[in-house]
Amino acid sequence: MPVAMQELMPVLELEIGPETEWLVTADELLEISARDENRYELIHGKVRTMPPAGDEHGFMTSSVNARMHIYAEDHLLGYVFAAETGFLLESNPDLVRAPDVGFVRDERVKGKLAGKYFPGAPDLAVEVVSPNDRADEVQDKVQDWLSHGTQLVWVVEPRTRTVTIYRPDGTANVLQATDTLDGEDVLPGFRFPLQRLWGQEKG
Repeated sequence: MPVAMQELMPVLELEIGPETEWLVTADELLEISARDENRYELIHGKVRTMPPAGDEHGFMTSSVNARMHIYAEDHLLGYVFAAETGFLLESNPDLVRAPDVGFVRDERVKGKLAGKYFPGAPDLAVEVVSPNDRADEVQDKVQDWLSHGTQLVWVVEPRTRTVTIYRPDGTANVLQATDTLDGEDVLPGFRFPLQRLWGQEKG
């Protein structure tokens, strides 16, 4: 039986960060998100609050998003989604994850933008690590993406100025500050010199 909104909202107001004790559906989470400015994920039916990001995180996320969006649009490759976009990965109980940047190929999007969470995982997910992110939580999220169909996951680590690339076949590699991100077969032709991300080179 769905949880009434008036029953759920006090829990969210009192617990900043921890998961709720209630099992919530993706549709209910969408209603909750419409009532306030917080970001949430749904981990097998339990709501997890995502605190607002810091300025460095926001800058890096918007930089990657902007370049991916322009490239994907110019080459008619697909859609790039902002950080607040949820992707419905599982149902009963529901699993809704939100990457910092998500890319979905054009053929998967047609007719599916309905104002709800996107059904399925993005083809490429970008996660920018915040100072308060725990390593095990980041890895759990990477595995959720890969196990539900994401073909590339980029984990940006501002503290070490590295980007780790994960793939479904288990391979991974770490790019250093002077390397270049490559969209590979997922976003073919896309290249992003990481020096621009770290602010060493503009343009």
